[in-house]
This record gives sequence, structure tokens and C-alpha cells, in this order.
Amino acid sequence: MNALRAFEAVARHLSYKLAAEELNVTPAAVKQLVVKLETALGTKLIERKGHQLVLTSNGMAGQDDMELAMLHTSEALRKMRRTRQEARLVVTVEASIATNWLVPRLEKFRTDNPGIDVLIDSSQRVVDLVREDVDVAIRYGVDHNDDLVAIRLFDDVVLPACSPVLLDGPLNSKGLESLRNAPLIHWDLSHLPWAKNTRRWFDWARWFERRNVHGIDTTRGPRFSDYGLAVQAAVSGQGVFLGGWPALQDPMKAGLLVCPFPAHIEATDVGFDVVTTQSDARKPEVSAFVNWLVRFTQTNSSFSADFPMP
Repeated sequence: MNALRAFEAVARHLSYKLAAEELNVTPAAVKQLVVKLETALGTKLIERKGHQLVLTSNGMAGQDDMELAMLHTSEALRKMRRTRQEARLVVTVEASIATNWLVPRLEKFRTDNPGIDVLIDSSQRVVDLVREDVDVAIRYGVDHNDDLVAIRLFDDVVLPACSPVLLDGPLNSKGLESLRNAPLIHWDLSHLPWAKNTRRWFDWARWFERRNVHGIDTTRGPRFSDYGLAVQAAVSGQGVFLGGWPALQDPMKAGLLVCPFPAHIEATDVGFDVVTTQSDARKPEVSAFVNWLVRFTQTNSSFSADFPMP
């Protein structure tokens, strides 16, 4: 079964790497499983031509039926799991948003919906909601196709944030020029293919360019691929961080972070969406969770009147 799943994923993506990301294994393991299937069938299914993978005629002969079979199998498993007395809801969300925003607020949903067991799958991978055993995704800056139901929770804003202790040090002079003396904390999104549209908002060089500020070395300072670690670095006074409001909201309200340049809070064209499939949207537990998220964000996610300023 694993070999069949591996072949179906590779045939769909024509990439061992993308198939491995979907199956949460290594590319070498995927390739080994495909070879195992080819050995069992006594025929080649996938070949490499130059830098590309292609299906052989035998591989193409079974591709469509195999993809349909995997969809039916996945749906059958989900239906069998739903026979449990307690409904289980699987939500995929990037780890930093889960830690800094969703989990602290999830108790309210559990209180209102005691019969729904929520499982958080924290990953930077964009999960295939049609093929995988996941009900709902909370996604940031990701484009969606028409086969999915996507509801915008809120548009994001980007702002510089730092520990209050920096205001008595390198940022004690007002104005963006004071950033010449402060370390810059970077959220590195270069390894995420889905973040092409998102990363431009969190790039210090582009941030300064939009403000017509030149001559500041934007290559210095620590880099983090994990957003949560970048926030923690800012809280501990390691520099100034360009972040989005949801993950900064709680530490700023607690006084751990401040915005040193409130005039430069910037609206973006990216935001947070709650996403599910057409079929899952009709399930009571999915509908309850999506509706709760929409109601909650509509009343709690805007800037408050007591937004923390230095």
C-alpha cells in the first residue's frame, strides 16, 4: 500500500521531492518504494529524461485509476473515523501561529463545543486537504484553487517590534535612522515555495526601500526560519523584528514588545484564511469550528485603542 501511495504521489507531482513532502518521508524513501512496486510488477513506471521525471506508457496506464483509488480510500477512512461517538477535528496550521495565536484561544472553542476533539497538526507544509486526513487548514499568504472553500479571517499588517529595553539603547534617538545602530532580526522564508508573495513584506531591504531609506546594512542580524523563534529573539532584546500582528499581539499587550515606529505600521495584501474542502464544509464539527473562527476574528483581531506604543 505504501508503494502504491508513493507511485501515485510521484506520478501526480512528477517529483520525488514534492511527493516526499506530501507523504512526510524522505525523497530516497519514496524512490525506494516506487522501485519496489516496479519490481513487483516487472515493469518500469517512471523514468528520468534530463532533469525531469516522466511516466512510462505502463505508468500512464494506471495513473488515473490509482489517483481515484487513493481518493476513495482516504474518504472511506475518514468516514470510518467519524463513527466514533466523539467527533475529531484535525486542523493544520503553521507552528508559530498555532503557538502564538490559535492555541491560547482554543479553550473557548472547546468550552462551547465539548463534543469535538481538536487535533492541531503544526507544519509549514501546505497540506493537500483532499487527499490527506485533515479537515481544516489555517493558512497565511497561500493561494487557493476553486475546489476548496476559503474564508478570509483577516488581512495582516506588518510592523517593527522590539523589546522595550532597546528604546533606552540603540533606538533612543527617534526616526528610522536609529536602525543603523540596532540588530535586525530576519524571518527567512526562502525555503518555503508557497511564500513567494508573503516574503516581500518581511524583507528588511524592501521595507526600507518602500520608505526611501538607503544606506542601512540589511544583511546583518540573526536569521530564523521559525517565526516563533524570531519573536522570542525580539522579546529577549536581540534586535528589531518585522512581524505580523497576530503573533505579536499577545507579547505586545503583555509589555514584552513595543512598536518603536508606530507611523510605519503597514497594511499588506496577504492575510489569514480558514480553508476546507467542499465536502468537509458540510460536516457539523467543521462548520462549528469555521464559524467560531470567523466570529472570533471579526470581534477580536483588529488593532485595539490601547495598542502598545513606546
